[in-house]
Amino acid sequence: MIHYNSSRQITPDEFKTEFELNLDHKNRWVILGMRMPWDDLVHPYIKRMSIDKGAGAVNPRIVIGSLYIKHRLNLSDEETIQQIRENPYMQYFLGLNSYHPEPLFDSSLFVEIRKRMGFEEYDKMDVVIRKKAMEEDEKKDKKKKSAVIKNRGELKIDATVADQYIKFPTDLDLLSQCRVWTETIIDEIFPQTLLEKKPRTYRQEARQRYLKVVKKKKRTVKEVEKAKKQQLNYIKRNLKHIDELLDMFEKDAFPLCHKSQRYMWVVREVYRQQLEMYTNKVNRCDDRIVSLHQPHVRPIVRGKQKTPVEFGSKLSVGLDNGFTRVERLSWDAFNECADLPSQVEAYKSIHGYYPEVVQADKIYFTKVNRKWLEERKIRITGVPQGRHPKEKESYYQKKKKKKESNRRNQIEGKFGQGKNAYGLNKIKARLKETSESWVCGIFFAMNVIHYYSKYGC
Repeated sequence: MIHYNSSRQITPDEFKTEFELNLDHKNRWVILGMRMPWDDLVHPYIKRMSIDKGAGAVNPRIVIGSLYIKHRLNLSDEETIQQIRENPYMQYFLGLNSYHPEPLFDSSLFVEIRKRMGFEEYDKMDVVIRKKAMEEDEKKDKKKKSAVIKNRGELKIDATVADQYIKFPTDLDLLSQCRVWTETIIDEIFPQTLLEKKPRTYRQEARQRYLKVVKKKKRTVKEVEKAKKQQLNYIKRNLKHIDELLDMFEKDAFPLCHKSQRYMWVVREVYRQQLEMYTNKVNRCDDRIVSLHQPHVRPIVRGKQKTPVEFGSKLSVGLDNGFTRVERLSWDAFNECADLPSQVEAYKSIHGYYPEVVQADKIYFTKVNRKWLEERKIRITGVPQGRHPKEKESYYQKKKKKKESNRRNQIEGKFGQGKNAYGLNKIKARLKETSESWVCGIFFAMNVIHYYSKYGC
């Protein structure tokens, strides 16, 4: 049997809604909105705002809730605003008293919000969520606390890279982009001069030579090196023309806008680095720029089979009781083993005691770190250093150590959750500070998700 209605589209007034009915108390947004410690979460954000200066700001609960919705559902800024506008349950979660059909704020405001919500603000909010979870555990645990404070719990630590959403960088592509920008800058300066003829840039010839090599399926090293030398020469000529054109202006009449001036600085540094590597026949240099639009991004060698080199920020992360905390975020490569003491101390600052066991890779268990942990009576997973003890371990001791060592993989699962479900491997913010906020926002969303899954019902 087929039920078919007329294809005539009814008007919005004829469409019946159920908004007059009460919201479902079992809805996830309703439950989470009632259980979230909003007053403590908005405090770090409010401290960044002025009380008596400037225009009226958006409600802090709406700001933090919108950031959570964005990263929880892995939406764009524009789609986040549309989802909130169309969903009454999300509006209840944000603290509104009634359905609001208009956008709560413009999607472009997300950029300014990310500039305010930095690494420290997100870290404070993560601590609030974890302490709220500890209070929930204390309510369920009716055992009396002992007067002696002992080491309790497990701390899992590891490092990963939050990849920026950029084109895979090659030296030839980067040089071609620099050449195009030098041509654009010349086009911007020339109309402001009194010259009758524009300096020659050979842009068509330069592009044809670049495409001739790039479009080949198989390129030899000699062909690539020759193409790099050609692009370097074109950039050198264009930079010389730019300097000559700029010398025609007085100090107070600088002809370039801020954007062009910024790109000019980046192009000069890229040219210097690429020329140095080409001259010395090497493939590395200090503070190497791999993206013209995001010069703060650095290549980070991870040594993995699929992606030996990643491009983004490196994170040192700790995991305990299912909650993650970003201990360190850096755009330069670093040795993560030096972060072990600070992560253990951060664990103590939250819980009031040290962990019973630390689970990590072998790289963390250096002699210095082993001695530091031994002084605090903290066990580690893995093979001990030195000679094997004379007394052999029992079957149950080996089984216990193996289980503890396997539980370290939980932090790898967290990284996979962030990268596969919430875009931790595709950070689409362009600025340095907004990218850091984006990364921390993903970990904050995962902590809230874990809090809801464990204490929501």
